[in-house]
Amino acid sequence: MTAELPWIAAVPVALLLLIGAGLTLVGSFGLLRLRSFYERVHAPTLGTSYGMGCTLLASMIFFSVLQGRFVIHEIVIGFLILVTTPVTLMLLARASLHRDRLEKNEQVPPPR
Repeated sequence: MTAELPWIAAVPVALLLLIGAGLTLVGSFGLLRLRSFYERVHAPTLGTSYGMGCTLLASMIFFSVLQGRFVIHEIVIGFLILVTTPVTLMLLARASLHRDRLEKNEQVPPPR
């Protein structure tokens, strides 16, 4: 037996999926188009966070309507991604800053 999704739920689910995919695609283009490392880590982070939020919201609506009860385990997935993505960005940026400072200090002759 296959349950059919009513159009009143199918339209928001489709729109949220399109918005989520579009935001993720924009973040991917930002990764390709931006020049410096620091710009490159910023665009995919935002695209992933907002794109994932729209996709998980669409999933919550879809499965809640089909199962007739609230499906909220996607909130845990969203929380973990929203926590880990910015932390990863921060760790990558700090490691890059540290590496840049070391390279800069190695090129400067030591004081006499």
